[in-house]
Amino acid sequence: MEGCIFCRIAKGEMPCNKIYEDDDVIAFLDINPINEGHTLVVPKKHFDKFSETDDQELEILIKAVKKIANAIKVAMNADGYNIGVNNERVAGQLVYHVHFHIIPRFDGDALENWKGKNVSSNELKQTCEEIKKVISFSY
Repeated sequence: MEGCIFCRIAKGEMPCNKIYEDDDVIAFLDINPINEGHTLVVPKKHFDKFSETDDQELEILIKAVKKIANAIKVAMNADGYNIGVNNERVAGQLVYHVHFHIIPRFDGDALENWKGKNVSSNELKQTCEEIKKVISFSY
């Protein structure tokens, strides 16, 4: 897609700190890392969002994410890692080209994990039923 920064990086038109590339995927260090080694894994084909990415492309992408995440953990001597996808602006998506974040985690890195909300079992059951209805009619 014209003007997409990740498409331009994938085509070699913009510089990046590339850590991996194959025919379908490119992975490079985030320019605003949460922790050292924070990497973006990007398909070379343009899809605006995770929800719009075709299943075959997602299969290729997630296999690359697994390979790269394991390498980052070893290379950074990390204690673990987070893998995330931001889908839509409200969820933190800044670049509209689907991509996975791999964020190495270290004991004492001061990053906070999500805090859950207290929800009743009735609320959980109702939410479950609402989602199941949508799944049965689509996707």
